[in-house]
Amino acid sequence: MVAIGAQPFLKWAGGKRQLLPEIRKYIPKYYDTYFEPFVGAGAVLFDLQPQKAVINDINFELVNTYNVIQKHVEELIEALRKHKNEKDYFYAIRDLDRSDEFKNLSMIERSARMIYLNKTCFNGLFRVNSQGQFNVPFGKYKNPKIVNEDVLRAVNHYLKANEITILNVDFETAVADAKEGDFIYFDPPYDPLSETSSFTGYSLDGFNREDQLRLRDLFVELHERGCYVLLSNSATDFIKDIYADFHIDVVSANRNINSVASKRGKIDEVLVRNYECDQ
Repeated sequence: MVAIGAQPFLKWAGGKRQLLPEIRKYIPKYYDTYFEPFVGAGAVLFDLQPQKAVINDINFELVNTYNVIQKHVEELIEALRKHKNEKDYFYAIRDLDRSDEFKNLSMIERSARMIYLNKTCFNGLFRVNSQGQFNVPFGKYKNPKIVNEDVLRAVNHYLKANEITILNVDFETAVADAKEGDFIYFDPPYDPLSETSSFTGYSLDGFNREDQLRLRDLFVELHERGCYVLLSNSATDFIKDIYADFHIDVVSANRNINSVASKRGKIDEVLVRNYECDQ
């Protein structure tokens, strides 16, 4: 069932809203279950709105927020209404994960905290330090939309009205049940364009070249299972080389989240697929 107005409820580094017109060109016409092992803010998920999907992310706070929206959206909206766009208040909420008090928060309170921090922190960036603590500074926005009831209720409607499984596991485990005719979209942390551009702060677990190769091997395995597989990544020589046996299309995307303003803007990305576009 289609949910009007369902769209990303968070601003997310690497989000795919800008790239959706390109991604739509490469979606298989017919498929069974949809899998998205690196769901992030869900731009592609909410654009396609498949009736049966398995979504996953390694970030527990993000996955918890999906679960809360699916099951407790009204309680989440009430919890969000209590938050304030004030600097001292922001830092008090941000620093909760540095104290024992964090363990006492309910899952609803934790999801409200995540959305609040995302809406009020600098540039909408989600990043944690080596201890897993949120460490982005206050954003100083005049009137951020902390409570977007329409979007949250639309996302809730989509997640409840369809057969959506939400996981918090390794990406390989997330597609363990994928079979012939299923469609998998991979949007992993991107291969860095340079040694200094790597951004691995979504969770404690970084994503390095070994992980990229493990993902490539999984891509091949899913291809052999008869799945449709589409993958986004940066257009580095390394990525183009390891996927040389598949269809590679270079597309241009806007990148609006970076701590350095000069590094925002259009960059080349690749869409890798194992099928013809008329399927």
